[in-house]
Amino acid sequence: MPVPNSSASTETVLTDLTPESSPGPAPGGRMAGPGDRHKLNRSLPPADFWRDLGLHILIPFFLAAGMGLAYLGAFHQPEPNHMAVGVVGSGASAQVFAQQLNDAEPGALDVRVVADPDAARRLLTDRELSAAYEPASEDATLYLASAASATTAEVAKKIFQPVAFDQHLPLNIVDVVPANEHDPTSQGLFFLLVGLSVGAYSSAVAISAVAGQVTVPWRAAAATISSAVIAGMGVIIAGPIYGILENGLWGMWLLSWLYVTTIALLGVALHPVLRKWTTPTLTMLFVMLNFTSCGGIFTAETLPPFFAALGTFWNGAAWLHAAQSLAFLEGRTYVVPEDIETLAV
Repeated sequence: MPVPNSSASTETVLTDLTPESSPGPAPGGRMAGPGDRHKLNRSLPPADFWRDLGLHILIPFFLAAGMGLAYLGAFHQPEPNHMAVGVVGSGASAQVFAQQLNDAEPGALDVRVVADPDAARRLLTDRELSAAYEPASEDATLYLASAASATTAEVAKKIFQPVAFDQHLPLNIVDVVPANEHDPTSQGLFFLLVGLSVGAYSSAVAISAVAGQVTVPWRAAAATISSAVIAGMGVIIAGPIYGILENGLWGMWLLSWLYVTTIALLGVALHPVLRKWTTPTLTMLFVMLNFTSCGGIFTAETLPPFFAALGTFWNGAAWLHAAQSLAFLEGRTYVVPEDIETLAV
């Protein structure tokens, strides 16, 4: 009986060739088979991939948002904020003029009367004043210290040039502490701070990568020694190579060593707890908040209140203040003890 056998054979073949997974025609007009479904499934990463990607991509998202908020928040609109200036003179007329300047834009200036030009020069050298204005019968003089901050000096010019114009007086500019000829913007120390900071926290990450092999004292020793090398490289680059530092190199090296060591030790200590978040945390502390509050681009007197307040106790501001004392300001061969305390703490 050939026909039934043929029919049974045909039914078996049809069963084998009709899998559950025949979704329809594949590209090119042919029917999709099991191999096509396998390729389709393989083109979509598993759920674990998306979870891990989301967790890891948070770090660059955090860095991008943090850098934008910090830098633009601090620098997008610099304007005087309780900027300390002096009026050189004596008597009631000087007091009235100082009060008029205070009242012109409340909160912008903190004006005080200074007895004479010598006192104004001394206060500028000690960075207790950002500028001093001396009106006279035939002209006016504006005293500045561009070595402390060239940008603040420019802000002071914009404030007092219209004042002299309204008084019908020609304005003379006297730079009490001029910037280094190799650093006319007075921002060289700030960029040295950038190099030291990046070297500090990156060395902490590098040491932490192998820290599991050694004890805590050896980790601290590695951080301290590497910090000395990083500080030395920074001072050599800023001094002998580019001429930004002309004196006080040994003192600058010791100051920079202290600064780099504190950051490196903190990074090594935080790594066992924060792991992959160590780098973004150190970036937040010593880049986002540090560079924006240290006064290297704009001083605290031209920053928004939040960043100005940070500069009163952040280590970058303390280092820069101490470094300026060593490098530029006349008659100052020492650093302010408060700066050293801030760096150490």
